[in-house]
Amino acid sequence: MKTANLFKLVLAVALVAAPVDMCGQGLLKKLGQGLQKVLAPTSNTNKPKTTTTRTPQLSKPSIIINTEHKDIVDGDLLIRPYGENPSCDIQFVMARREGALVNVYFYLHNRNVLPVNGVRMRNYGENAVFVTKLPSHEIGQMAVNSLRKFGVNTSEIVRGGNRVGIYYCEKGASQRPSKVIYDRKYSSISTAARADFDWNKILDGATWFHFTGITPALSDSCAEICLDAVKIAKKLGVTVSCDLNFRKNLWTTEKADRVMSELMPYVNVCIANEEDAKDVFGIEAENTDIYGGKLNHEGYKSVAKQLADRFGFEKVAITLRSSISASDNDWAGMLYDGENYCFSKSYHLHIVDRVGGGDSFGAGLIYSLLSGKSSQAAIEFAVAASALKHSVEGDFNHVSADEVDSLIKSGGSGRVQR
Repeated sequence: MKTANLFKLVLAVALVAAPVDMCGQGLLKKLGQGLQKVLAPTSNTNKPKTTTTRTPQLSKPSIIINTEHKDIVDGDLLIRPYGENPSCDIQFVMARREGALVNVYFYLHNRNVLPVNGVRMRNYGENAVFVTKLPSHEIGQMAVNSLRKFGVNTSEIVRGGNRVGIYYCEKGASQRPSKVIYDRKYSSISTAARADFDWNKILDGATWFHFTGITPALSDSCAEICLDAVKIAKKLGVTVSCDLNFRKNLWTTEKADRVMSELMPYVNVCIANEEDAKDVFGIEAENTDIYGGKLNHEGYKSVAKQLADRFGFEKVAITLRSSISASDNDWAGMLYDGENYCFSKSYHLHIVDRVGGGDSFGAGLIYSLLSGKSSQAAIEFAVAASALKHSVEGDFNHVSADEVDSLIKSGGSGRVQR
């Protein structure tokens, strides 16, 4: 095989961690106790039911590779419990029914781009390698198998530690917001050591490396691991992208600023939203109200330019979400390439499942830039890919590149295709 025809795209993704103490109440406590076992559906003996088995699904992997690129992402995998009807997650406070715990199905969810991004990149025809650390027990192996099912290369996954993290998602509707509770303390990736990853080997021949702000937030050792990775990526000439993804349950704004400022000089492409830029670096868009649907384009241009000027980014992508309600959002994006400010068309979204929408944007952007698309075409593809993910149940975006291109051309009427 000619190595000249085999790039490698490497994406490193971080997972979102959160306090575990909230999971000590009611249903969450019982779910937390049982989810490290294979959960068997419970049934009401008086009312027999037919239960549909759902295949575990990964949301975000650490490394991704395609036949032409090697993309690497590192991060943590999480389990996402579902209610008896997986298409409509129950409220936390309604978790009991007729004196018995409702049936629980679970998906594996890597909170921050890669299993999710690895699968998405595979859907677009790219090869993806996922890098993370997972336990060597059956739950960890199930996570590995779930990635393999979609063709993601798992050869760089380190095995060890004791936990796969869990996250509980109560899906909102109308004026009731969605709620997420994380139980991921002491997950395998959060306790990983720098010696676990040989970045010279992992990044050898790679084209792209992606990580998010969640990974360095997991622990001080994860921050050191990320710094090792981006330094070696820079030395090897690998393009580095980062989604800021600030999570207040993981660290303070002061620590995020300090740690991320050390990582940013190695980043070529920065992905953010208006809240991330403000929370991490104190940069905000003026005259913008994301909750009232008022977005000021000039303010976002200023945010992108300030980020690029401060850290030397080649490109800055900003997602533009107007939250009308938990069920309906307006969705668009902007890409600044150092000269041009390219705004996408806006989509009105009636949301099926919002989880993974931002990661779909990142995967779409990386795919577009690797494919040589112009800045305008790249942001259009990224936004359209993410818009389609909002209509898909679960963490993965299963749409193909052709389906994304079709949405861009048609405008999204939703008419049946025959």
